[in-house]
Amino acid sequence: MSGLTNETVLVIDFGGAFKELAARCVRAQGVYSEIRPGVFPNEKIGKFAPIGIILAGVGADDDAKCAHLAPLGIPLLALDSWSEDAAHTEKIRKFLFQTCKAKGLYSLDVYIEHQISQIQGAIGSDKILLALSGGVDSSVCAALLTRAVPNQLTCIFVDHGFMRLNEGDRIEAAFAQQNINLIRINAQQCFLDKVAGVADPERKRKIIGEEFIAVFEEEAKKLGHIPYFAQGTIYADIVESGGEYGSVIKSHHNVGGLPEKLGFDKIIEPLAGLFKDEVRSLGAKLGLPDHLTRRQPFPGPGLAVRTLGAITAERLETVRQADAIVTEEIEKFDFAAVGLTPPSQYFAFITNTPTVGIKNHARTFDYAVGIRAVITDDYMTCTYAPLPHSLLDKMVRRITTEVASVSRVVYDITSKPPGTIEWE
Repeated sequence: MSGLTNETVLVIDFGGAFKELAARCVRAQGVYSEIRPGVFPNEKIGKFAPIGIILAGVGADDDAKCAHLAPLGIPLLALDSWSEDAAHTEKIRKFLFQTCKAKGLYSLDVYIEHQISQIQGAIGSDKILLALSGGVDSSVCAALLTRAVPNQLTCIFVDHGFMRLNEGDRIEAAFAQQNINLIRINAQQCFLDKVAGVADPERKRKIIGEEFIAVFEEEAKKLGHIPYFAQGTIYADIVESGGEYGSVIKSHHNVGGLPEKLGFDKIIEPLAGLFKDEVRSLGAKLGLPDHLTRRQPFPGPGLAVRTLGAITAERLETVRQADAIVTEEIEKFDFAAVGLTPPSQYFAFITNTPTVGIKNHARTFDYAVGIRAVITDDYMTCTYAPLPHSLLDKMVRRITTEVASVSRVVYDITSKPPGTIEWE
């Protein structure tokens, strides 16, 4: 990505939980940034030709951690903590423009132009197939590809049966309005059979990812030879999935689940350099409506990763109905009236812990359902949303009354880190 402006700053992660915030702060100043782990070797750093390096989680006097970087002769800024105040931002700004002599030429408009040129150069007059989930990332990817190579894109939406209530129908309708060529594949039973009895979340993601690819390959054969395969992979997916020099937090179906041979000539990932908030802004620049660009993040494997333990059709329906209630109640609540920030993401999940309860004067032993609501700007870190007790009480009463197999509901108040936003 350094070819965007010929100005790249590397954020080297030495255990600073704020590495994403530092990278975003750099980009906000008009300088492109990328994150690499502290074990990233010097020869790899040299290939980036960075104009500066920010050390996240290192004190200015911690020579042991950054001594190997000194021979590179690249300006270094050590950050052992993070603050949102203006002084902290100004410190980074001075480093960029006074120490590194940056010009600040990076912007989303530059990113769009760069990616359109890259896409056109790679694809030429060939066809391209996009894995469309209907989420923000794949929707923006579809819009960008349509801008770059109009009439060459076919989008395939695989309804794997792990979607939210009525979501498949809403996705199909939304993209019909955008005049994007969309094929919907109903493969609910196939996916449910594949994950039957599987409790480990990483195995679920890998199985679902592999099945996704198998379905796409099969559909591609029906459409004739399509040499290119597109994905809405974003930078957070890559950072969290680890890699040669990183540790895996969780595998994303569009990163870790891919087989070595797809049957396509090349994978196109035009959003792979962007954080989530940048993807939303890019979608708005491309003319996508708010109901697509502001849509909540939803994992590729869907409710499969919000169903702890083995998946059954009955458990999926439980979490689907509970999630619909959580969504409805939060979206109609007036947070401004009580002086609170609305949550950025919210959903229900079903645990793998059955608990004793009472319904209709009889003992029950059903799985506990949980509610998760968080506040975040970049979806790389978050704090839990302090939902009013009146709202929590209403959601709990509705879930335990309207969803047949639920008699206990809990609320997760864990921030990220140490937790993740998703439950799996």
